[in-house]
Amino acid sequence: MALIDLFLARAVKRGTLTLHRPDLPAKTFGIPAEGFGDVVIRFTDRGVGRAIVTDPGLGAAEAIMDGRLVIERGDIRALIELLTSNDPWEEGAQKLAASPVRRGVEKLAHRYGRINMERASKRNVAHHYDLSDRLYDLFLDSDRQYSCAYFTDPANRLEQAQADKKAHIAAKLLLKPGMRVLDIGCGWGGMALYLHQKTGAEVLGVTLSEEQLKVARRRAEEAGVADKVRFELIDYRHVTGSFDRIVSVGMFEHVGTKHYGQFFAKCHELLADDGVMLMHTIGRMGPPGVTDAFTLKYIFPGGYNPALSEIVRGYEGTRLFPGDVEVLRLHYAWTLDHWYDRTVAAKDAIVDLYDERFFRLWTFYLAGAAAAFRHGGLCNYQVQLAKSRKAIPVTRDYIGEAEARLRSGAG
Repeated sequence: MALIDLFLARAVKRGTLTLHRPDLPAKTFGIPAEGFGDVVIRFTDRGVGRAIVTDPGLGAAEAIMDGRLVIERGDIRALIELLTSNDPWEEGAQKLAASPVRRGVEKLAHRYGRINMERASKRNVAHHYDLSDRLYDLFLDSDRQYSCAYFTDPANRLEQAQADKKAHIAAKLLLKPGMRVLDIGCGWGGMALYLHQKTGAEVLGVTLSEEQLKVARRRAEEAGVADKVRFELIDYRHVTGSFDRIVSVGMFEHVGTKHYGQFFAKCHELLADDGVMLMHTIGRMGPPGVTDAFTLKYIFPGGYNPALSEIVRGYEGTRLFPGDVEVLRLHYAWTLDHWYDRTVAAKDAIVDLYDERFFRLWTFYLAGAAAAFRHGGLCNYQVQLAKSRKAIPVTRDYIGEAEARLRSGAG
């Protein structure tokens, strides 16, 4: 039996995957099962199977991108969903083991890649966030929130869920008018502008993306608040001053494990004595691990999703008080579902911007990420830290109360 046959026989137990290959009869893996897909694929050459067995994620991605793995029934999301739903993280299914040599090479490569020095940080950020503005307009919400939304109801529209995410974070920050806020990794400025609009706080947003900086500054000028909401192209390590609050959404994944202590020490330095910070990051529910090869090569060079234990080790020597740790499990899967649907709907425009190969890459990325949150070991952590044990109320009631005020427009 070919290795790819063995791989697929182990991977697909429920639902069916039919494979067509050159010079071989079609073969179906799995059995029909309610809730599981029925997908048909075709390899255009014999090398596809070898590539997938060698590195399933990267091999399948590149075969799809290059048109060597063609999905004839279903789509990229259906294929990934079928494979990942058969192997949920909590069941701990056994996988084909990588060779000791390959495991060693991967660990060394990831260890080197996570030493995210300043020049590498800027280059890594530009790789992803300095893509065409038009691309992000096509699949994100109108505020360009490129991070996990917060679904108070899974049926909510993406715009509502992203607005609720901002309210949820603002509530945990315990903001008051006149406070100074630092937004580390401010993106296109949506969070900073929201915090000022809703609470009157003055915000400094810092980013390493030149394209995001242009958009954020333009938005502040257009809103007439450029004197209250400022944006700078600067590494967080070079920020000076004192801030009442610090917020960081979707940036910690790019810090690098070697720099977690430095990150939290810098936040401690910048926070006022009664200061509070809220960090929102993708994380892994299991122990420390490595970033998959596809993500490192094509999506987030230098990126790494931390285990909760790694986050804790990062701040535990700084004498910051953990005030609240929340685990968002399915919220990012639902967010990515919206992004995938919008990307597919905008296929012609994206192909015009780039090409078919890029479109297939982007849909593989979004579908794979959604599956990792739905069936895999990824989640989102919101970690609230303070310099004083008295800076945060002793119960969590204030969060819901503040969210309700923010949603009603009361601030």
